[in-house]
Amino acid sequence: MDDFYVSQSRFTDPGPQASWLDTTPRDLDALRAAAFQLVFHYWAHGDITQHGFPTSRRGEITLRYASDMFARLRELDPAPPGGPRPPLHRIVGCCRDYTLLFVSMARHHGIPARARVGFAGYLMPGWYLDHVVAEVHDGTGWHLVEPGFGGNVAFDLLDVPRDQFLTGADAWTAARAGDLDPARLVVSPDLDAPFLRGLPYARHSLVLDLASLNKHEMLQWDLWGTLDTAAPDPAAIARTDELAELMADADVDQLRVAFEADDVRVPPVIRSLTPPAQLPAEVVLR
Repeated sequence: MDDFYVSQSRFTDPGPQASWLDTTPRDLDALRAAAFQLVFHYWAHGDITQHGFPTSRRGEITLRYASDMFARLRELDPAPPGGPRPPLHRIVGCCRDYTLLFVSMARHHGIPARARVGFAGYLMPGWYLDHVVAEVHDGTGWHLVEPGFGGNVAFDLLDVPRDQFLTGADAWTAARAGDLDPARLVVSPDLDAPFLRGLPYARHSLVLDLASLNKHEMLQWDLWGTLDTAAPDPAAIARTDELAELMADADVDQLRVAFEADDVRVPPVIRSLTPPAQLPAEVVLR
């Protein structure tokens, strides 16, 4: 099962920068720490311009491919990943980018790894925030790894408990069963757009997670197929229930078959609602 996740995807492939990663650490804890030094979150620390970033660097949040990210990082600082980097030597990005770079480096060293999209319960008390973490296989099972968090938590960042990070499918299932108040599932508590919270966003995260399990590591603000900003209708809810049940088993062959359906398969051209303006833009994928 894990062999599928050793090879790079078109998104995690470091491309011409592959040799730059040869000296990166193979130890998972050191690799996680290395990934943490590569990204500066575009809003978690306030406006990036308050930290010395020019406004023009906000555009780095649209970087989609690891090859482009590593090229930019190398331009900012030629030292290979693994050591400390000043904030201005990091790319501006988000949780997806910490994870994508971690997964790319792990796969470069032959470690089965994949991105998981869902909600973290440890970033803000009382809330499950939109989040992306990695998952690695140790030969016996999958373990969630947190590359994008440097705070103190009461658990191992190399083995995040499943009740602390809910995958999109787990969040959807818990909310539908009444075990979790869907109002606690948000991108951010202060964003009141209906699409960015509750069941609509849980459905969005579930589809992004299905894509990630099929090695399509998309941006959080991408839309395709039946993903939309409108609330899901009864048919969409029933379809999401079906996908959540299938994803609970996470059998790779079944996931790949499910991903062939027109409503979830990533097409050659998608829409993207890049923050903060969230104006729809057409994106042609490589």
